[in-house]
Order: sequence, then structure tokens, then C-alpha cells
Amino acid sequence: MTAYIRRAAALSLVLLVALLANAARVQVLQADRLDGNPANRRTVLSRYAEPRGDILVEGRPVTGSKDTGQLLRYERTYTDGPLYAPVTGHASQTYGTTLVEDAEDAVLSGTSPRLSPLPPWSGLAPGRRPGGRVATTIRSALQQAAYRGLAGRRGAVVALEPSSGRVLALVSSPSYDPGVLSGTGSEVATAWARLNTAPDRPMLNRALRETYPPGSTFKIVTAAAALDARVVTDVHAPTGTPDPYPLPGTRTLLPNEANGCADASLAYAIRWSCNTVLARLGVEVGQSRLLRTARAFGFNDPDLRIPSRVARSHIDTDMSPDRLALSAIGQYDTRATPLQMAMVASAVAGDGELARPYLVESTATAGGGLVGRTPRRTYARAMEPSTARRLRELMVDVVERGSGSNAGIEGAEVGGKTGTAQHGMGNQGTPYAWFIGWARAAGAARPAVAVAVVVEDAAARREEISGGGSAAPIARSVMEAALVPDRGP
Repeated sequence: MTAYIRRAAALSLVLLVALLANAARVQVLQADRLDGNPANRRTVLSRYAEPRGDILVEGRPVTGSKDTGQLLRYERTYTDGPLYAPVTGHASQTYGTTLVEDAEDAVLSGTSPRLSPLPPWSGLAPGRRPGGRVATTIRSALQQAAYRGLAGRRGAVVALEPSSGRVLALVSSPSYDPGVLSGTGSEVATAWARLNTAPDRPMLNRALRETYPPGSTFKIVTAAAALDARVVTDVHAPTGTPDPYPLPGTRTLLPNEANGCADASLAYAIRWSCNTVLARLGVEVGQSRLLRTARAFGFNDPDLRIPSRVARSHIDTDMSPDRLALSAIGQYDTRATPLQMAMVASAVAGDGELARPYLVESTATAGGGLVGRTPRRTYARAMEPSTARRLRELMVDVVERGSGSNAGIEGAEVGGKTGTAQHGMGNQGTPYAWFIGWARAAGAARPAVAVAVVVEDAAARREEISGGGSAAPIARSVMEAALVPDRGP
């Protein structure tokens, strides 16, 4: 009898060990796979069982949560949704998250271990805490000025604080209301299909995710390379450039839209945007030095985040001399995001030092306890301080006596560069209008803002499009807003 008891006990022990081993396998080894299984509704139900944390602009929430009483209880809501959509993105129960909603999802959804007052290894911290808060660097006055200026036209505006890298405005137009995608059901699916098939592509973040030929605004990069390399030592000296300029190795003649570009100085060429002078200087600078300068400004960087992903701005790394000449004036296959061109203006305004741009100022718990703060970091030394000072003088001249007069602000120092970028088959597409610039209040030690504006303006007549005419007035309104003292929330 005792032998039977021992055998039964041994069998029970084996079964118990097998049960424990299986439980460990399921709860430890397979936990992540089971959590991620689409059939597992617990994670989804838990995610929407509590309100999502808010995204803040100047201390005020521009997002919220609505109790639907449904199985997926809380839906995301947005205040001034189209105005801030290029910043917030959407948080949809059906289609996921984008932009800041995505980059800071762990904080906003309450899953980040940083939100707990207890260390994650203590075993006492709950798995999900109330959603935290994300404070952005956006200033509402600048955001509204940019949004009003574009007035629904296709384009984008980015404004940066040169000294810190803070993103002060980030607008893409036309925009959309992310709230229509928040929930589930046929209405959300219809809205998703409508937005994704709209000809103007309102869900495309043109400020961060679209690249354009930068046209003449890229001439600031070429001029920086020429000054740093001492190819130009006197910006007022004639350059000996013919008008038109024969592209090296070809019979193609590069013309100018402006008059007086023959043998023009660099100062005159920047003031009136002479293609010939900057194209020739690009060839003289050479591919390696031009590429080195462009990379210092941010071109060809595939890893730029603010914290949302930014599309890679591009300049070719293997060019024949004629293509190098075209690239030096922002044509050929050179492309840039509006954020990238705002970085160019910011580096000039910042004495050649480019601060890394960022959009999230800080994160906090639901109760306001600080979780993290984004520090100021240097992205690169884009040019020598003396070069930056000289370029600021040339850009001020553009606004005061040249093609950028529409950006002038009474009582402030404003520097800028206009651009009209050709594109399309045979350059027959409607040109893009560009303006990049910066502004410094009277008596201020340094510029308060750097801005980039691009307007696609497909409805305008070709001859009416120019950076000075279409984009500069928008930049002026944004810079004016930036020069008003920031009084906080």
C-alpha cells in the first residue's frame, strides 16, 4: 500500500512541476507574444479604460478624453484640431498613433515606468498609471499666425528659437481634424478613406515629412561654404561670372531671372538671387566642401527626430560639375523639408552654431510631477562665426534693399532669403515659393526666431509666384508674433 502512495505522490509531484513549468512558460517566455496577439483584448481594453494624458501648448491642453460608455471607453478629443494636428498627430482606436501622440505614447497612455514613484523592479508599481502630460515648445500666437497666413493653401511653416532649438510653430496646410479618427465604426472608416484619398493630402505633414527643391534659399548654404573656404573673401568684389553662365562640360546656359548679374558680387547675388554667381561658386567650392557644409546644416541626416521622425533632406553625394552647379542653387535633385530650411536660417542667426530642434519641452505625471525635460543640445557647428555674421548682413540687405522687402518689420532687424523653386517635367510644374529668415527685436542681444515658409500655391499663375510675394508676408506675420514678449500661459 505504501508503494502505491509513493507512486501517486511522485506522479502528483511530476504533474505539479509540469503545471508550474507550463505556467512559467506562458507567463514569462510567451508573455510578450501573447500580449501582442490581436486576439488578446485585455491590452486594448486596458489601454482605453482610463483617460489619455494631455498634450499642452503654453500650459493649456489642446487634447482631451471623452467617456463614450462603450467597451473601449475613452476616446481622444482635440481642441483646435486642424491648427495643432501637425504637432499632435492623431490617437485613434482604429488607426493607431502619429507624431507626438506616437512619440510620447508611453507617457500619454500611462505605460511608461518613468511615471511611477517606485522603481520598476520593486514589484509594487502597478502596470498602468494615469496618463502623463506632454508640454510642447509651441507658442500659440506663432502657430495661429502661420495657419492664418497659409489660409488653406498647400504649404508649411516652421519657426525655431535659434538660441535653444525650440520649435515655436509647426504648421502644415491644408490640415485636418484628428478627432474624426479617434473612435471606431463606419464613420471613422469613412473619414479615414476620405482623408487618405483627398487630392490635397491633408494628412501629409508637409513641415516634417515632405521634401521640396529649396531653390534659391539653398544659396545661403552655398555662400556659407564659399566664405568658410575663403573662395570669397570680399562679398562686394566682382566675381567675374558671365551672364548667362555655361554649365561646366555642357553647352547649356544657365540664365538669371534678375538683372545686373553679370560679374556681380556675392552681396548683389544674394540680394537679387543671381543663379549664375552661386552656381559658379558652388563649382569653385567643390563637391566635398559643399557636402560637408550641407551636412553640418542637417542635409543627408536620416536620423533626425524632434521627437517625431523627420524626412531626410537630400543633396547628391556624387555629382558631375554641371550637376554640382545646379545643386548649389537648390535645383537638380536637392530636396529639403521646411524644418531643414528653418535650421539653415537658425544657424545663421545663431552665429553659426545650430541648436538641435525639439518639440517636447517636458513630460510630467498626471499630478504635475516632472518626469523629464529636453535639454538644449548643439546639432553642429554649421559655419564659422565670422561667416554667420557676414551672412546676416547679406540677409538683412535682402530685406531692406532686395527681393525680400515684404518681410520687413518696422523697428526690428530682419534678415531673409527668397526662393522660387522650379520642378516637374521640364520645370513646367507650378514653382514653389520659399522664404527663410530671422528677426531680432530692437535692442535685443540675439534673434528671437528663425522661420521657413514654403507655399505650393497651385492655384496661382506661374508668373505671380515668388518667395518674396507669396511666402515672405507669411514669414513676416510669424516673426512679428515672435517679437511680442512671451508672457507664458
